Amino acid sequence: MKKTFLFCFLFAALCSYSQKKALKAQVTSQYISVDGNLNEPAWENASIASDFVMLEPDNGKPIPHEKKTEVKILYDNDAIYIGAMMYDNEPSKILKEISQRDNFGTADLFGVFINGFNDGQQDFMFYVSAADVQGDCIMTDANGEDYSWDAVWISKASIKENGWVVEIKIPYSALRFSAENKQTWGINFFRDIKRDRFKYTWNFVDRKIGTFTQQAGTLEGIENIKPPTRLFFMPYASYYLNAADGQKTYGTMKGGMDIKYGINDAFTVDAILIPDFGQTKYDDQILNLGPFEQQFNENRAFFTEGTDLFSKGNIFYSRRIGGIPSTKPELNENEEVTEFPASVNLVNALKVSGRTKNGLGIGVLNAVTEKTFATIKDTITGETRREVVEPLTNYNVLVLDQRFRKNSSVTFINTNVTRNGHFRDANVTGLAWNLNTKANTYSLFGNVKYSHINDIEDKNGVYSTVGFAETSGNYRYSFGTDYVSKDYDPNDLGINFYTNYYNFYGNANYRILNPTKKFNTFRINYNMYTEFNKESGKLQDNSINANLNLTTVKNNYYGTGITFYPLEIYDYYEPRAEGRYVGIPRRIETWGSISTNYNHKFAIDLNGTFNVFDESERITYGFDIGPRYRFSDKLLFTYFFSYIRKNNNKGYIDQIDDDNNENTPNQIIFANRNVITYSNTLGGKYAVNSAITINLAVRQYWSYADNKDILILEPNGDLDPYPQYTTNKNSSFYSWNTDLSFSWWFAPGSQLSALYRNNASNFERIIDKDFRHNVSGLLNNDALKHIFSISVKYFIDYNAVKNKVRKRA
Repeated sequence: MKKTFLFCFLFAALCSYSQKKALKAQVTSQYISVDGNLNEPAWENASIASDFVMLEPDNGKPIPHEKKTEVKILYDNDAIYIGAMMYDNEPSKILKEISQRDNFGTADLFGVFINGFNDGQQDFMFYVSAADVQGDCIMTDANGEDYSWDAVWISKASIKENGWVVEIKIPYSALRFSAENKQTWGINFFRDIKRDRFKYTWNFVDRKIGTFTQQAGTLEGIENIKPPTRLFFMPYASYYLNAADGQKTYGTMKGGMDIKYGINDAFTVDAILIPDFGQTKYDDQILNLGPFEQQFNENRAFFTEGTDLFSKGNIFYSRRIGGIPSTKPELNENEEVTEFPASVNLVNALKVSGRTKNGLGIGVLNAVTEKTFATIKDTITGETRREVVEPLTNYNVLVLDQRFRKNSSVTFINTNVTRNGHFRDANVTGLAWNLNTKANTYSLFGNVKYSHINDIEDKNGVYSTVGFAETSGNYRYSFGTDYVSKDYDPNDLGINFYTNYYNFYGNANYRILNPTKKFNTFRINYNMYTEFNKESGKLQDNSINANLNLTTVKNNYYGTGITFYPLEIYDYYEPRAEGRYVGIPRRIETWGSISTNYNHKFAIDLNGTFNVFDESERITYGFDIGPRYRFSDKLLFTYFFSYIRKNNNKGYIDQIDDDNNENTPNQIIFANRNVITYSNTLGGKYAVNSAITINLAVRQYWSYADNKDILILEPNGDLDPYPQYTTNKNSSFYSWNTDLSFSWWFAPGSQLSALYRNNASNFERIIDKDFRHNVSGLLNNDALKHIFSISVKYFIDYNAVKNKVRKRA
């Protein structure tokens, strides 16, 4: 009898988890004050969403009664209101670190996830922490959470005797939904109890299934509302004060406006009028000894916000827009470049993006950069001239992404770069697909891309990939292959380093979906990769990797891995000459990583690597250490030190002509060298409250390559001694950056920010191995450049202005 009862109970619980829960919204005509108290009478009659279920670590376990969560929803003609009560029998233990927007730190969290079309394709997620910090993002199963999207909404969190409360007002202008009289939205609620690292959702989300957005409940009862006019203006004004050695201190004023306009219920236009990116985070430059450019993160809000559509096919790299000029000036005898621009100014930019109720996503991005010159000087006559290094240029991206069956998509994407005059133009077209079974257990994915370059000689290339994966359960696997032709080149508006190869890869992994007595998470992976040069058939890469990642029940992370390269491989990129290659011996790489629980005031990150080559005394090793201490909910400091040493590293340094034989190709010179890198990073945050924060970021970097022996690259890929080469090709690069910023969100969507920044860098051929000299040499007025800036942007909602005008009338 007991067994029968237990079976019936479990069956009923399973059925309740597998079904979509429904909540009815209550209409109200009362004024709702968003103060974190839920004391308006309208809240008393609203339906309650409760019975939360654990998302992780113990997926499916009901929330304890003493931690029960109750959520109510109201609506009126302007907005939807969410009131949530998070009960806690130990309210003094609620974690509530104050942090910047979209960075919740160590704090309990509540979230509401809304899909206005109830199509399982895209969620608008709104979070509030127990410290009253907001966060918002757009979530898709294909791309995850995109926190670059920012909406304007109001919230308030408050700690109570029996837990904590969140009250939220989300204007309809921050959402997307149809114009139907009766609305049915997809909805889910989320709670993170930070001290336990327990995460719960209202509607059960089964982690065995490789999807999140399709496992939401439904919100019913919203009737007779109309999507408002989504028109927002964000005027701004900025002042910059610049100072550096050898130049007079000067100030500049800038002003402009960003505009957002909702064309209809699905599509939005974003436009920049007179761009200003002066307060954008600095790039972490390194000593780049490799054959490829350094890739930088995008920090400009316009190019990060809501750009998930444009990442399809991986052929759009937004840093190309407004990056370094695409050409270098041609110099006559006795000429030198005296001024070369580090970047190209952006004239304007516009993007249109959205998705219809039938699942068709459309994205269009267009940007124009100005004509840019370099200054050239004749060293004998002293005369100067200017030469165009980047003409007036138009950048365009078009994306059509059709989703179907809520979990699959086919995407067409095209990027185009048109330069005025007789300069290089480029066009890349791609078709990508991600097809999943109805139960989200298997996936077939891939793409085909075609590039066309219109230059002195036209060039066409192809990139194709196809893969298959099992995407659910404890055991999963994937395998696939890529083919890249020699002339594939998306680099005018994308970024790609490797061409002229084909490969085969595979992965098998095991993970736990529910915690054990020792582990909250546990995953072990096995990977294989093989790559061949397309023309010669030589092996370019061959590796076997195993790695383990786990989190203990005390929420400490541990990871380790080992990679074998059992065969000699051939590098066709380091020689930087067509058809040439250098042999790389067999090697073994190992790594280990520890990250202690950030809930503690003191936590630390540790990483170590060790690589050994099948070559005398050729090894690479390094370690990182990153302690952090949270003095209070307002004050946090972090420090990160990194050290890497490469002994007997072999790398390219030069290419010289063979004067004895005109038919012999240029001689490629390598060096046997030691490469040592140090990096120190200090971060600090002080939060006055959830709207006012002060942040500090300091980075010191030094890397040098000390050449011991000069080598010549033979046609068979071997390296032989070449002592007759005597040019000094040692490299030493050191840099310093400081950012001290003040941010005040003085009104919804409106911000005042002040920034003091100094930076300095230097590259030398003479290596001074005194660490103190390399740091102190940058910390003086001769080396440092100083910038102080203050910027104010103000958010204006057309609907709010219209309503105020009506009330006054």
